[in-house]
Amino acid sequence: MQRSPQDLSPARSVEERLAYHSAFVTVRTPAIDTLTASVRTLMILGGHQQTTARPSLIVTGPAAAGKTTALLHVGRACHLAHIQQHAVPDDRVHAPVPVAYVLVPPAASAKTLATEFARYLGVPVTSRMTQAQITDAVCHTYNQTGVRLVLIDEIHRLNPRTTTGAQTADLLKDLTERIKATFVYAGIDVTETALFSGVRGAQLAGRASLVECGPFPARLGKREPFRELIAGVEAALDLRAHPTGTLPRHAAYLHQRTAGRIGSLTRLIRQAAITNILDGTERITKTALEAIRLDHQAETHHTTQGRSPRPL
Repeated sequence: MQRSPQDLSPARSVEERLAYHSAFVTVRTPAIDTLTASVRTLMILGGHQQTTARPSLIVTGPAAAGKTTALLHVGRACHLAHIQQHAVPDDRVHAPVPVAYVLVPPAASAKTLATEFARYLGVPVTSRMTQAQITDAVCHTYNQTGVRLVLIDEIHRLNPRTTTGAQTADLLKDLTERIKATFVYAGIDVTETALFSGVRGAQLAGRASLVECGPFPARLGKREPFRELIAGVEAALDLRAHPTGTLPRHAAYLHQRTAGRIGSLTRLIRQAAITNILDGTERITKTALEAIRLDHQAETHHTTQGRSPRPL
């Protein structure tokens, strides 16, 4: 973005700006705001619950809709709030760990998932340990280190209809009852998977609230949510010759190109920004956006909307 005269901070180098656009910032969305407020409430609600699983949340939606981004944003916010409110006593060797983040491995068994929980906090696990032993070590360590929020991503990989999936789902239920934390899950179109089926699915559905991360509509009443999203992404750019307001003018094209998915949109703009820094143009045009190849899902949508596929 163009630097204002009031911005007296030193200009970042090319390498620093490339790294910045690679990592980029989290653009606040309604889903993130909803999730943040809901997590805060549930952490208070379940803070003193002892005997049963605490209420939880599931972030669901299609691929590239910003689910993992929302999950990680809430985790960072919880972590920062905790360390600001709770100073580490001088006699503590290790600082508390208020947030844990675990990925469900493909075809996860109860033991492999328990091992992933152990890996996050560096709990020692040997091949001779049983699932029960790993689970006991995980629950003890998570409670001792003060974990208050557990984020579990790729939850759609679980299938309680299989024997292995059922055992893994039972492990999760056990963990939610034994670890004194609020659990938040994220997965692709969770309500359309087997996760909510059967007795185990009914238990999960009875304890978990849903937060939807869907594509942004081009219009919603008098508002234009997708154009507002584009403006937020553009404001975060660090390009030396990019005029503010350029990208929102291409809102219709960008919505058609990305199907309104925030993941596809931010990837497209970040890739264009990096390309334009490297070639020295320092501004994003529609031509520059057209030259970027996106994820297959977005490109397929682009083609089916009447566009010819771009040659390799």
